[in-house]
Amino acid sequence: MTVATFILSLLGAMALGMPIAYALLVCGVALMSLMAMTGGLPAFDSQIIAQRFVDGADNFPLLAVPFFLLAGEFMNAGGLSRRIVNLAMAWVGHFRGGLGFVAVIAAIIMASLSGSAVADTAALAALLIPMMKRAGYDLHRSAGLIAAGGIIAPVIPPSIGFILFGVAANVSITKLFLAGIVPGVLMGLAIGIAWWWVAKRENVQPAPRVPMAERLRETGRGSLALALPVIILGGMKAGVFTPTEAAVVAAVYSFVVGMFVYRELKVSELYKLVLAAGKTTAVVMFLVAAAMVSAWLITVANIPAEIVSLLEPFMGNKTLLMLMMMVLIVIVGTALDFAPTVLILTPVLMPVVLKAGIDPVYFGVLFIMNNAIGLITPPVGTVLNVVCGVARISMDDSFKGVMPFLIAELIVLFALVFVPDIVMVPLKWWMH
Repeated sequence: MTVATFILSLLGAMALGMPIAYALLVCGVALMSLMAMTGGLPAFDSQIIAQRFVDGADNFPLLAVPFFLLAGEFMNAGGLSRRIVNLAMAWVGHFRGGLGFVAVIAAIIMASLSGSAVADTAALAALLIPMMKRAGYDLHRSAGLIAAGGIIAPVIPPSIGFILFGVAANVSITKLFLAGIVPGVLMGLAIGIAWWWVAKRENVQPAPRVPMAERLRETGRGSLALALPVIILGGMKAGVFTPTEAAVVAAVYSFVVGMFVYRELKVSELYKLVLAAGKTTAVVMFLVAAAMVSAWLITVANIPAEIVSLLEPFMGNKTLLMLMMMVLIVIVGTALDFAPTVLILTPVLMPVVLKAGIDPVYFGVLFIMNNAIGLITPPVGTVLNVVCGVARISMDDSFKGVMPFLIAELIVLFALVFVPDIVMVPLKWWMH
């Protein structure tokens, strides 16, 4: 009964057109009302909902969200993103399909700077889609590649997705960050291979080879951007700062480099950039707060125990259980956006993960990767919508273009299901 109430109230509110955050609050009210009627709670108490809502946002690690978003705004406005593209262009632009390989390399590097799929995709699309169009590349395929590259951002640290999951699941964010490095790079390699296969049919003249002296100059110009992920990961591994403090370091570093070194970040732009980061933060934090209301009531209503009992036949086989959960998340990810999926499913699935003896960090990496893939699947497909807007193509055309790269990333995801050591062995080395 409680599971049915949870699902029907959530889906019903969404079907009425309510924003996800309000739908989560409606779901919480419905669960509390049911429990008050069935004796699970003494009475319906709106003060409990208000208190849980406030407590949901009152969490120190969540301070990393606005600072990483602000860092992303400073990077794009301050010229760090453009220099990364120029650096990749100098080294691989002369290969067949070179601009596509530039997009993949730039996506991996930018993912290690901001952690926001939408911000990275918007920056890459604005820089590369016009170049690829002028060079004669298929527009739909180019947009699909950039979208697939953009979703590496939630997997490679610093990742806002890992912060949300870590807070909701009470899992070490530092471990999640370090465990995401290899899977994120594998996603980049997979779409790079898929692009190589697709580009063989592209009749496009490669760019001329850049002299070594110019390559070194572009590397020097981009070195300050490349230094940021080293500072963040090195600082966390050495215990110099926490992920939250790393976000502040990233924001200050990108501000100083953009303002005083590259001198492309203008004082007149600061208000607009801070406001943009603030608006996005407000959306994320409201979602988190609303989700924590539902998460508490999900726990009180004992919904996780009901889910565990439903999945009991698979508990003896961790690989099969992970496979079932990944398929479920893929399906949910086509209908819900990234943050709501993370916040809704985490309190439901974590008890299953812990009872089955699956490492929560390993599950978290695959869970976030799966949710990131949902950003390029219709009908929601937030990242697909971004590239559609920049490239001025339809959602149908962009989905056709992204299909080879979507398949490549799904292959990586399910390979990690069957070979957990790809995630866990590098993590143990990092933590050593």
